[in-house]
Amino acid sequence: MAQHLAVVASSLVVTPLVDIAIPVYNEERDLERSVRRLRRYLDHQFPFEARITVVDNASTDATWAIAQRLALELRGVRATRLQDKGRGRAIRHAWLESDAAIVAYMDVDLSTDLDGLLPLVAPLISGHSEVAIGSRLMRGARVRRGPKRELISRGYNLLLHLVIGTQVRDAQCGFKAARAEAARRLLPLVANQEWFFDTELLVQAHRAGLRIHEVPVDWRDDPDSRVDVVATAIEDLRGVWRLSRQLRSFAAIGVLSTLAYIACYSALRLALPATLANAVSLVLTAIGNTAANRRFTFLAHRNGVARRDHLGGLAAFGIALALTTSTITAVHLVAPGASRTLELIALVIANFVATTVRFLLLRAWIAPASSRSYGGIESTQDLGAGSMVRRMSERGSGSV
Repeated sequence: MAQHLAVVASSLVVTPLVDIAIPVYNEERDLERSVRRLRRYLDHQFPFEARITVVDNASTDATWAIAQRLALELRGVRATRLQDKGRGRAIRHAWLESDAAIVAYMDVDLSTDLDGLLPLVAPLISGHSEVAIGSRLMRGARVRRGPKRELISRGYNLLLHLVIGTQVRDAQCGFKAARAEAARRLLPLVANQEWFFDTELLVQAHRAGLRIHEVPVDWRDDPDSRVDVVATAIEDLRGVWRLSRQLRSFAAIGVLSTLAYIACYSALRLALPATLANAVSLVLTAIGNTAANRRFTFLAHRNGVARRDHLGGLAAFGIALALTTSTITAVHLVAPGASRTLELIALVIANFVATTVRFLLLRAWIAPASSRSYGGIESTQDLGAGSMVRRMSERGSGSV
């Protein structure tokens, strides 16, 4: 278990409404400047009582000494030291130990403009949402970063949408907050202790039916960031695969369906033309594929709408038939007299594309037997600043 030490300022301790965690590892250069800047902002421009919690992840430089000094010197700053590294571990510890009604975190470089803090926590204070996140990828955000990071970020979030079905635009922005009771509910479900913590937290919030609020932020890239992009990307991909139970099940069923398709097509092709052999093989495997996915992938074998689900499966079959038939036609146009081996290779590739489309369609169409109402994803653009202020004034901070 990670040992921790806490230092509290000697001034009167006031229970804050918002507790902002800043996870740090070997940040002796930026820590003091960032904490002082954030404290000044909270004191002069933020309308609620807020605390800063610096969480040192086993730093080997002067970071811990600086954190202790700041906690003793500045009002509303405390410091905690963990012996084990891990950004997610640091945030988890700070949130679980906090006595605030709203818990948040931001990166030590303060890449996100601090004026985004109030719009971030306002829907949590009003009770409108349980989780709030900053977004660099939604309309209204202003971002300065290189094309490489922009491409990686957009590609990663697209992958999350396709594979896991998340709706948030930017899962990785280091600017998030949650109501304390929601955080305590979600954190035991989050296995990752490193950089994938952010994504897994949002996936679990979505699956738990919590309302997630997105706010566009102004963000600038830190050219001296210590983040290993390649290692972080690999960790993220592993995390996505671990969370994508549906994809793993669908992939296994897809492999079996493809083998069955190859066997059927090879046998029928001995007596039938290629297009007819393909159509019959697809019909046979599509029925079995839909039944297996209803039961094992989408847990919908008792949802009472089997007929509708199979009609959806047949619609996906129609798309697969169109793709594979056009592939056969293209093969014979490009290479007249093509061998059956070449036909089969082209069809397997076309089936892979059709399978991807099929997964997305079935996930959208098939409802599980015990369906839950998932929370919506809303933005400050949808609510409007005036609406947020009205909600806050109507409900008041005492409702938290």
